Amino acid sequence: MTVRVIGAGLAGCEAAWQLAKRGIAVELYEMKPKKYSPAHKSADFCELVCSNSLKAERIENACGLLKAEMRLFDSVVMRAADAAKVAAGGAFAVDRDIFSKTATKLIRENPLITVINDEVTQIDANIPTIIATGPLTSEALAGEISRLTGSEGLYFFDAAAPIVEKDSIDMDKVFYGSRYGRGTDDYINCPMTKAEYDAFYNELISAETAPLEDFEGAEVFEGCMPVEVMAKRGEKTLLFGPLKPVGLVNPKTEKDDSYAVVQLRQDNREGTLYNMVGFQTNLKWGEQKRVFSMIPGLENAEFVRYGVMHRNTYLDAPRVLNRYYQMKNSENIFFAGQITGVEGYVESASSGILAGFNMAKKLLGEPFFEPDKRTAIGALPLYISDESIKKLQPMNANFGIIKSLDFKVRNKQERYLKIAERALETVKNALSEEKI
Repeated sequence: MTVRVIGAGLAGCEAAWQLAKRGIAVELYEMKPKKYSPAHKSADFCELVCSNSLKAERIENACGLLKAEMRLFDSVVMRAADAAKVAAGGAFAVDRDIFSKTATKLIRENPLITVINDEVTQIDANIPTIIATGPLTSEALAGEISRLTGSEGLYFFDAAAPIVEKDSIDMDKVFYGSRYGRGTDDYINCPMTKAEYDAFYNELISAETAPLEDFEGAEVFEGCMPVEVMAKRGEKTLLFGPLKPVGLVNPKTEKDDSYAVVQLRQDNREGTLYNMVGFQTNLKWGEQKRVFSMIPGLENAEFVRYGVMHRNTYLDAPRVLNRYYQMKNSENIFFAGQITGVEGYVESASSGILAGFNMAKKLLGEPFFEPDKRTAIGALPLYISDESIKKLQPMNANFGIIKSLDFKVRNKQERYLKIAERALETVKNALSEEKI
């Protein structure tokens, strides 16, 4: 009984580790050092190609909570991270070389994990396989995944608009409505006066953009237009595009005299998250926070994810995967990592934990480990597999997708702490029933 795990990044190593913990032999395929993607430089596993930060450490932060939950699963990534930790204030940062070398050592020394340095270009649906090749999946394997999932099952570029928590929107300054009276009033509308629009426009066109890496081609921009690029075509261009105010009557004034209107569209079933319609952007994250907070109603908005525009191969998970990270139409195939639609180092690793865990459950003939929406590690697969989402945007861990408390807590940090404490207890209780 052997499982193929493709990719020795954070998600692949976690999947292999969880399988081995349950007595399952693993063939871990990694194309490095025979072949490198344009972003990878090291032959070691779990290479951090961008930041060396695993984000916040405290459990009142959703990513901090996720790391605490992962430790309860004996995460190999967290073992390596603890060994490589460096001072970074409230963040959890690591020495990236020590981190990768520690993870590589732990994986290579596991007697149930055999490392095979070769590129995989074909998937046999009869062989239990976890695909964890990340956003820079090789062209040949991406083509094979497209074959498995169908031509519409795979996105090659991530052009995503920012998403904010509804609770952080100043509802006194916005109103519900839908343009031209079509459909129900499902959009949150942020009206702007001419003076407000002019100030916003001037900051938008002068804001600093993020540099595109050399492996990200110009074709990124073929399918959509960054809002700042659109704005630079003319002062009124946005007024005939995503900020078009026509047909939006503000019930507070009973007039449709807004100079511009930014629309927010519900992004999850519970209505706790809203995305900014038409705001795909390549602005730096700090600039997004600064400029987009000028929009009336969003002055204190909590951004659960910022807009991104870069190469990011990922699945149309709501159509392709179930809540166990398993393919709906091929029960032997699981996916893990950013290719599933989760976003971030820690989130990717967490998906590897559950993919490996549930692949082991399948092979052992035991009931799957059920993701729980009261936890960060469970809320992520439940979000990306939610069939009500028509166009998935990759998602970080955040409290907007975790089930809220059954009682009110006014102070946000106290509320998040109580949610985190409940989450950790939920995971502990679930794992106490496992024979691991």
